[in-house]
Amino acid sequence: MGGITKHTPRPIHIILLFLLVSAVIRLGTGGVALAQELASRTEDSPITPALAAPPAPEPEVGSLLESIRTRQEQLSQREVEITERQFELNLVEQKIAQQLSVLKSAEQKLAATLAIADSAAENDLRQLTTVYEKMKAKSAAEIFETMEISFAAGFLSRMKPEFAAGILSEMPPNAAYSISVVMAGKNANAPTE
Repeated sequence: MGGITKHTPRPIHIILLFLLVSAVIRLGTGGVALAQELASRTEDSPITPALAAPPAPEPEVGSLLESIRTRQEQLSQREVEITERQFELNLVEQKIAQQLSVLKSAEQKLAATLAIADSAAENDLRQLTTVYEKMKAKSAAEIFETMEISFAAGFLSRMKPEFAAGILSEMPPNAAYSISVVMAGKNANAPTE
Protein backbone atom coordinates (compact mmCIF):
# COMPACT_ATOMS: atom_id res chain seq x y z
CA MET A 1 0.00 0.00 0.00
CA GLY A 2 1.81 3.04 -1.21
CA GLY A 3 -1.01 5.58 -0.96
CA ILE A 4 -1.65 8.31 1.55
CA THR A 5 -2.64 7.04 4.93
CA LYS A 6 -5.11 8.95 6.98
CA HIS A 7 -4.03 9.68 10.56
CA THR A 8 -6.51 10.19 13.35
CA PRO A 9 -5.62 12.91 15.81
CA ARG A 10 -4.12 11.67 19.04
CA PRO A 11 -5.21 13.14 22.35
CA ILE A 12 -1.82 14.77 22.82
CA HIS A 13 -2.21 16.56 19.49
CA ILE A 14 -5.58 17.86 20.48
CA ILE A 15 -4.22 19.11 23.82
CA LEU A 16 -1.29 20.77 22.06
CA LEU A 17 -3.68 22.37 19.63
CA PHE A 18 -5.77 23.77 22.48
CA LEU A 19 -2.65 25.09 24.20
CA LEU A 20 -1.54 26.69 20.96
CA VAL A 21 -4.95 28.25 20.43
CA SER A 22 -4.91 29.52 24.00
CA ALA A 23 -1.48 31.09 23.48
CA VAL A 24 -2.55 32.77 20.28
CA ILE A 25 -5.71 34.13 21.86
CA ARG A 26 -3.66 35.60 24.68
CA LEU A 27 -1.31 37.32 22.26
CA GLY A 28 -4.04 39.72 21.38
CA THR A 29 -4.76 41.23 17.98
CA GLY A 30 -5.00 38.89 15.14
CA GLY A 31 -5.21 36.03 17.58
CA VAL A 32 -8.92 35.45 17.07
CA ALA A 33 -8.53 35.08 13.31
CA LEU A 34 -5.58 32.75 13.73
CA ALA A 35 -7.47 30.71 16.34
CA GLN A 36 -10.43 30.36 13.95
CA GLU A 37 -8.12 29.32 11.15
CA LEU A 38 -6.41 26.75 13.35
CA ALA A 39 -9.74 25.44 14.56
CA SER A 40 -10.98 25.05 10.97
CA ARG A 41 -7.72 23.27 10.02
CA THR A 42 -8.21 20.85 12.88
CA GLU A 43 -11.67 19.97 11.68
CA ASP A 44 -10.50 19.55 8.07
CA SER A 45 -7.27 17.66 8.59
CA PRO A 46 -5.46 16.54 11.73
CA ILE A 47 -2.13 18.05 12.60
CA THR A 48 0.71 15.59 12.18
CA PRO A 49 3.64 15.57 14.58
CA ALA A 50 6.04 16.72 11.85
CA LEU A 51 3.98 19.86 11.06
CA ALA A 52 3.09 20.97 14.57
CA ALA A 53 5.79 22.22 16.87
CA PRO A 54 4.80 22.22 20.52
CA PRO A 55 4.24 25.70 21.86
CA ALA A 56 6.35 27.01 24.68
CA PRO A 57 4.52 26.22 27.86
CA GLU A 58 3.29 29.01 30.02
CA PRO A 59 4.98 29.34 33.42
CA GLU A 60 1.97 27.87 35.22
CA VAL A 61 1.76 24.95 32.79
CA GLY A 62 5.52 24.40 33.01
CA SER A 63 5.45 24.19 36.80
CA LEU A 64 2.44 21.88 36.59
CA LEU A 65 4.25 19.63 34.11
CA GLU A 66 7.35 19.65 36.30
CA SER A 67 5.33 18.67 39.38
CA ILE A 68 3.66 15.88 37.36
CA ARG A 69 7.08 14.59 36.25
CA THR A 70 8.38 14.77 39.82
CA ARG A 71 5.34 12.92 41.10
CA GLN A 72 5.70 10.30 38.38
CA GLU A 73 9.36 9.76 39.36
CA GLN A 74 8.35 9.45 43.00
CA LEU A 75 5.68 6.90 42.10
CA SER A 76 8.15 4.95 39.99
CA GLN A 77 10.65 4.93 42.86
CA ARG A 78 7.91 3.84 45.28
CA GLU A 79 6.91 1.04 42.91
CA VAL A 80 10.52 -0.18 42.82
CA GLU A 81 10.68 -0.07 46.63
CA ILE A 82 7.41 -2.01 46.93
CA THR A 83 8.65 -4.61 44.46
CA GLU A 84 11.90 -5.01 46.40
CA ARG A 85 10.03 -5.26 49.70
CA GLN A 86 7.67 -7.88 48.25
CA PHE A 87 10.69 -9.87 47.07
CA GLU A 88 12.23 -9.66 50.56
CA LEU A 89 8.93 -10.71 52.15
CA ASN A 90 8.73 -13.70 49.81
CA LEU A 91 12.25 -14.72 50.84
CA VAL A 92 11.39 -14.40 54.52
CA GLU A 93 8.20 -16.41 53.97
CA GLN A 94 10.20 -19.17 52.26
CA LYS A 95 12.72 -19.24 55.15
CA ILE A 96 9.90 -19.47 57.69
CA ALA A 97 8.30 -22.31 55.74
CA GLN A 98 11.63 -24.15 55.67
CA GLN A 99 12.15 -23.60 59.40
CA LEU A 100 8.63 -24.84 60.13
CA SER A 101 9.35 -27.93 58.08
CA VAL A 102 12.57 -28.52 60.03
CA LEU A 103 10.72 -27.99 63.33
CA LYS A 104 7.97 -30.43 62.37
CA SER A 105 10.57 -33.00 61.41
CA ALA A 106 12.41 -32.48 64.70
CA GLU A 107 9.11 -32.73 66.60
CA GLN A 108 8.33 -36.05 64.91
CA LYS A 109 11.80 -37.37 65.70
CA LEU A 110 11.47 -36.24 69.32
CA ALA A 111 8.06 -37.88 69.62
CA ALA A 112 9.51 -41.11 68.23
CA THR A 113 12.46 -40.91 70.64
CA LEU A 114 10.13 -40.25 73.59
CA ALA A 115 7.96 -43.19 72.55
CA ILE A 116 11.05 -45.40 72.46
CA ALA A 117 12.17 -44.07 75.87
CA ASP A 118 8.70 -44.57 77.36
CA SER A 119 8.56 -48.05 75.92
CA ALA A 120 12.02 -48.84 77.29
CA ALA A 121 11.10 -47.46 80.72
CA GLU A 122 7.89 -49.46 80.70
CA ASN A 123 9.80 -52.60 79.72
CA ASP A 124 12.28 -51.96 82.55
CA LEU A 125 9.47 -51.52 85.09
CA ARG A 126 7.69 -54.63 83.83
CA GLN A 127 10.89 -56.64 84.05
CA LEU A 128 11.74 -55.39 87.54
CA THR A 129 8.19 -56.08 88.70
CA THR A 130 8.55 -59.65 87.43
CA VAL A 131 11.85 -59.98 89.33
CA TYR A 132 10.17 -58.86 92.59
CA GLU A 133 7.28 -61.24 91.96
CA LYS A 134 9.69 -64.16 91.59
CA MET A 135 11.55 -63.36 94.82
CA LYS A 136 10.57 -64.86 98.12
CA ALA A 137 7.98 -62.64 99.80
CA LYS A 138 10.16 -62.07 102.91
CA SER A 139 13.20 -60.99 100.82
CA ALA A 140 11.10 -58.69 98.66
CA ALA A 141 9.45 -57.20 101.76
CA GLU A 142 12.86 -56.27 103.19
CA ILE A 143 13.69 -54.41 99.94
CA PHE A 144 10.29 -52.69 99.82
CA GLU A 145 10.73 -51.46 103.42
CA THR A 146 13.82 -49.47 102.31
CA MET A 147 12.03 -47.88 99.31
CA GLU A 148 10.22 -44.59 99.40
CA ILE A 149 6.54 -45.35 100.12
CA SER A 150 5.09 -44.08 96.79
CA PHE A 151 7.82 -45.89 94.83
CA ALA A 152 7.09 -49.17 96.62
CA ALA A 153 3.34 -48.63 96.13
CA GLY A 154 3.93 -48.19 92.39
CA PHE A 155 5.65 -51.57 92.11
CA LEU A 156 3.09 -53.34 94.26
CA SER A 157 0.26 -51.84 92.16
CA ARG A 158 1.77 -53.42 89.04
CA MET A 159 2.11 -56.86 90.58
CA LYS A 160 -0.43 -59.63 90.48
CA PRO A 161 -2.54 -59.38 93.64
CA GLU A 162 -1.34 -62.67 95.14
CA PHE A 163 2.35 -61.60 94.93
CA ALA A 164 1.64 -58.10 96.29
CA ALA A 165 -0.34 -59.61 99.17
CA GLY A 166 2.54 -61.94 100.05
CA ILE A 167 5.04 -59.06 100.17
CA LEU A 168 2.72 -56.80 102.21
CA SER A 169 2.11 -59.63 104.71
CA GLU A 170 5.87 -59.86 105.35
CA MET A 171 6.22 -56.12 106.01
CA PRO A 172 5.74 -54.41 109.39
CA PRO A 173 2.09 -53.37 109.81
CA ASN A 174 2.73 -49.58 109.78
CA ALA A 175 4.79 -49.81 106.51
CA ALA A 176 2.18 -52.09 104.90
CA TYR A 177 -0.57 -49.68 105.95
CA SER A 178 1.26 -46.61 104.53
CA ILE A 179 1.87 -48.36 101.20
CA SER A 180 -1.77 -49.54 101.09
CA VAL A 181 -3.02 -45.97 101.65
CA VAL A 182 -0.86 -44.69 98.78
CA MET A 183 -2.02 -47.54 96.52
CA ALA A 184 -5.67 -46.83 97.33
CA GLY A 185 -5.22 -43.08 96.82
CA LYS A 186 -3.68 -43.39 93.33
CA ASN A 187 -7.04 -43.91 91.67
CA ALA A 188 -9.22 -42.22 94.26
CA ASN A 189 -9.61 -39.08 92.11
CA ALA A 190 -10.20 -40.97 88.87
CA PRO A 191 -13.61 -40.32 87.27
CA THR A 192 -16.13 -43.10 87.84
CA GLU A 193 -18.31 -42.35 84.84
